[in-house]
Amino acid sequence: MTLKVIIIEDEKHSRETLKSMLEEFCKDVKVIATASSVKEAVKVLSVYSPDVVFLDIELQPGMGFDVLEQVKEPSFEVIFTTAFEKYAIKAIKFSSLDYLLKPIDLIELQEAVEKARNRMDTNVYRQQIDTLMHSLSRGGNKQEKICLATTAGMEFIAIEDIILCKADGSYTSFILKDKSTLLVSKHLKEYENLLSDQQFMRVHNSYLINLNEVKKYIKSDGGYIIMSNDMHVSISPRKKEDLIDAMRRL
Repeated sequence: MTLKVIIIEDEKHSRETLKSMLEEFCKDVKVIATASSVKEAVKVLSVYSPDVVFLDIELQPGMGFDVLEQVKEPSFEVIFTTAFEKYAIKAIKFSSLDYLLKPIDLIELQEAVEKARNRMDTNVYRQQIDTLMHSLSRGGNKQEKICLATTAGMEFIAIEDIILCKADGSYTSFILKDKSTLLVSKHLKEYENLLSDQQFMRVHNSYLINLNEVKKYIKSDGGYIIMSNDMHVSISPRKKEDLIDAMRRL
């Protein structure tokens, strides 16, 4: 199946370079239109029905997110592009949406295209966009939900429902309040970076805990935590003082 693509990018050189890369190096891709501003993008998207939109986060004037706000019930996949690692990237990661840093790497571009080709699910995508836009409306700080890509599909989980995250090789297990566990194919470090602003703390190589779910701190036996689900969590010696300070600040 040929993927119909629209590129929304305010820099002419970047627009033309991405178009060339897509059509020359990505199998079965056709760029059906381009746009250089929010106004032009909204108009183009009202005329064409793309499968995938490459959307620059920072358009002049405006933001790529302004385009999404004005498009009703989008039925396309979005791959964001940006030259800057800002708070918006964290919001995008919380939504499990794809993004590419400029200058765009060819291998990463090809991987993003194939993921979009295999993943197209309108209902899930809308939930991802809703999660993203809600995060951005709150200033990109306190998140309410995170989208987790599991083997079964996308799961939208309230941050407050996560008791802890546990390293499981190259995977991460999410232990939830309803006693369920979700296995996600990303390293714990990825979620440490994402959740550090959400009152989560890495207390051990294997554990990232929700500080709000700590029930008791036990000093004996080298020190450990009892979580709200009665799970015992070891504490790395170098993390003990940090944990005590963090609990005092809650």
